[in-house]
Amino acid sequence: MSLFPSLLFLLLSVVTASCTEAETWENLQKTCPVITCGSPGISGFPGKDGRDGAKGEKGEPGQGLRGLQGPPGKLGPQGISGAPGNPGAVGPKGDPGICLDCDTSLAASEREALRSELGQIKKWLTFSLGKQVGKKLFLTNGESMTFDRVKDLCTQFEASVATPMNAEENQAIQNVARKVAFLGFTDVKNEGQFVDLTGRSITYLNWNDHEPNNSGSEEHCVTILTDGKWNDVPCSSSFLAVCEFPV
Repeated sequence: MSLFPSLLFLLLSVVTASCTEAETWENLQKTCPVITCGSPGISGFPGKDGRDGAKGEKGEPGQGLRGLQGPPGKLGPQGISGAPGNPGAVGPKGDPGICLDCDTSLAASEREALRSELGQIKKWLTFSLGKQVGKKLFLTNGESMTFDRVKDLCTQFEASVATPMNAEENQAIQNVARKVAFLGFTDVKNEGQFVDLTGRSITYLNWNDHEPNNSGSEEHCVTILTDGKWNDVPCSSSFLAVCEFPV
């Protein structure tokens, strides 16, 4: 059999198949509008939320008006004290003091006259109102009062309540007082242990018979009687005030 007729048959078969496929595609195109014109289907379920996106950059501050300042908060705890500061500047020099012995404006004769006048006043006081024994001068104002008031009175004049340390001083106080007067002894802190107002134990004693007896458990102060003997009495009682001054 010749090769040419076979090739011709094969070519005709390919052309026929191509025409058939073309016709089938055209038919599908004509029927497609019928399918798309049907009723829409039911919507499906929503899909899952996606992941959060990356955080954006900080925006520019707004242009609105600034709000009012709020009230102050509670006071916080006190802080630790700081280191001390540097010493301040030295102040101006003060005025010079007055010294009778150093004051060149007073003549030596004037200073001597002043000393003599003070000595005369001291002698007059000693002769008329008080008694001097050694370096003590005992004086009274002639008034009776409680022990606390006697202490205040003597302190006011830079003195102390009369406190005899020996028989000579005791006699001088007796002569000045001439009646019952307070002495500077108490046993307020320890019953029966009398001490002077500085807390020192007393070594000289001149108690009256059967004294001290702390009658009524309230006798914590001491008086000198007109005969020079001592008696314990309540501090709230009123007796003569006698003070002693250093000389």
